Amino acid sequence: MEYMTLIGILIIVVGFALKLDVLAVVIVSGIVTGLVAGIDFVEILRILGDSFVNNRLMSIFLIIFPVIAIIERYGLKERAAYLIGKLKNASAGKVLSIYMVIRSIASALNVRIGGHVQFVRPLILPMSEAAAEIDKEKPLTEKEDEDIKGLSAAVENYGNFFAQNCFPASSGVVLIQGTLVGLGYKEITLSMISSSAIYIAVIAVILTIVQVLLYDRKLKKEGKE
Repeated sequence: MEYMTLIGILIIVVGFALKLDVLAVVIVSGIVTGLVAGIDFVEILRILGDSFVNNRLMSIFLIIFPVIAIIERYGLKERAAYLIGKLKNASAGKVLSIYMVIRSIASALNVRIGGHVQFVRPLILPMSEAAAEIDKEKPLTEKEDEDIKGLSAAVENYGNFFAQNCFPASSGVVLIQGTLVGLGYKEITLSMISSSAIYIAVIAVILTIVQVLLYDRKLKKEGKE
């Protein structure tokens, strides 16, 4: 009888194989699984409602993809290139260096300014590509374009990961402090952990700026060849 609770998996497999509506298949699967498990129908609806509310941010995340596609279709990259063209001595390394500083400060203050999907892909990446072409004075090759994509994503990760623990109330700091207290280090406070993270954040900013500026030099050298 316990195997009957797995009927939801079968419903999903069959529904997907028949290319039925995904949302309908998942909801039916959940309801059937709950009924087979002996859960009251009203309780099943409550669980489904709670799950939807708790994960509604994922729906917002998915909605962003077509939004980015639309704004790119109507000239986002061209406008970014025009903006960068107005700046003197612009380069991909300088754009990414500035973003690294901004992203690190924002993370240290626990201010969310976006991420890969909301900020880097639609704004920072096109600006970096445009700046790179201006600095190189030639169109980017496919490899160079992929390199800049990787650097843009890396800068976002560096700024977010290494600076977020500078904020005393961040989840990472709380987790570290709780773990240390559990191990007997009760004198360790949140402020002690966050202040120690500042050194790491500063080092990360410096090394990232060095990395992107070295790539600038490499890109410019290739443009002259």
